[in-house]
Amino acid sequence: MKLKKILALTLAAAMTLSLTACGGSADTSTETPAKEEDGGAKTDDAAPADDSQTAAPAAGDLTYASVTLGESYTDITTTIKFIHHKTDREEDGTIPGLIAKFNEMYPNITVETEGITDYAEDSLLRLSTGDWGDIMFIPAIGAEEFSTYYVPFGTVEEMSQFVNFADNKKFGDTCYGIGYMGNAQGLIYNKKVFADAGITTLPKTPDEFIAALQAIKDNTDAIPLYTNYAAGWTMGGQWDAYLGAITTGDSEWLNQKFVHTAEPFKDNGDGTGAYSLYKILYDAVAQGLIEEDYTTTDWEGCKGMINNGQIGCMVLGSWAIAQMKSAGDNPDDIGYMPFPISVNGEQYATAGPDYAYAINVNSSDENKAAAMVFVKWMVEESGWCDLEGGYPISKTAPTSFVFDGVNIVENATALAGEETLMNEMNRESELSFNEGGDAKVQRIVEAAATGSQTYDEIMAEWTQKWNDAQTACGIEVLY
Repeated sequence: MKLKKILALTLAAAMTLSLTACGGSADTSTETPAKEEDGGAKTDDAAPADDSQTAAPAAGDLTYASVTLGESYTDITTTIKFIHHKTDREEDGTIPGLIAKFNEMYPNITVETEGITDYAEDSLLRLSTGDWGDIMFIPAIGAEEFSTYYVPFGTVEEMSQFVNFADNKKFGDTCYGIGYMGNAQGLIYNKKVFADAGITTLPKTPDEFIAALQAIKDNTDAIPLYTNYAAGWTMGGQWDAYLGAITTGDSEWLNQKFVHTAEPFKDNGDGTGAYSLYKILYDAVAQGLIEEDYTTTDWEGCKGMINNGQIGCMVLGSWAIAQMKSAGDNPDDIGYMPFPISVNGEQYATAGPDYAYAINVNSSDENKAAAMVFVKWMVEESGWCDLEGGYPISKTAPTSFVFDGVNIVENATALAGEETLMNEMNRESELSFNEGGDAKVQRIVEAAATGSQTYDEIMAEWTQKWNDAQTACGIEVLY
């Protein structure tokens, strides 16, 4: 899907999407003192005064591997700009603090930052105008667009020596994005609430999970499962993330087989697959195992609520661990468990990058070099990933991430030549899996709460939309 098509859809719709790991509630902009009037992308391609190691590189010479922190480009004096979605980390001083540490190594590179609350929408608009600076987190565009906007970090093979998930933001064999942190997919839960409910073993199947939620309702005052319905992005943005290897045990299913599958939402009869994933939500709502009024859920408020034992669990990626731990006086009560689906007795968790750093291809050579240095420092030296409780990105940086009793896997990327098929299917079917398809998951909550539709009726409707989209897109059905 081309950017102009995405923007057309974006501008035609109400701007309601938020992003998966959103942290703040208001636009925030934090800047270090600027050394130039304009710290954004520059188009002055004048050659540097010399070709020494610390000068700006010639076009094509700059890669992630070519940078040695503390040695490369130490003479560059410039200002770069970085836009991102982590408004909470602007507000609490984390990002300014990291930049201050970066400046201990590179005092002549000024980094201006801008935190954007509605990043999912605004970043697309900024990308189309070029008004975003030198570094951004890659928004929802097709991989075929990467080379239009971003500097290559290196080949996937080369980058795999340095970082995990080097193929996640690739086109062809080139890596254009590096995650700022990794996400494993499971559930945040309150250990004390589970213990008070008499739950001694974490649930491993949908039936066991619903039984655990019922035990919480019967034996505690906590909300068993907090849906975060009102936030929107916590619906499709979260539940869709468990499609693929988590529910099937097959790392090829999500990005290679899904678009070619005739009935991806059928009941497998064994508690696995997409059917069982979303049915957990439907059943929890239908059986009264969620908050009293799902329309009034409070994303910011839920952090303190689960910390102090008012909530049993929430479906959120591991990125949320740090936020829940820091939201009250009981950080040790916050735990993380695998999603309650087992395939042949084994539980799986996918891991992949959250938003990924990318560098503006239209920046000056000097700013490209400064941006590359900053990105590499953030990935390998800042400790930001571990601070957020993230699954490790760097293969050399220390990590404290622990996730026991689960097989960590990565969903395989699309086959060569089929990189855009999922985008096409999402648009044609209007189901928008892993692209902010919040409405379809919110509808599950609404139908379960009101009894307006059975779960099987919803799945039949999804199947029809999927099949119609396959026909419209000319996609061969293989499974």
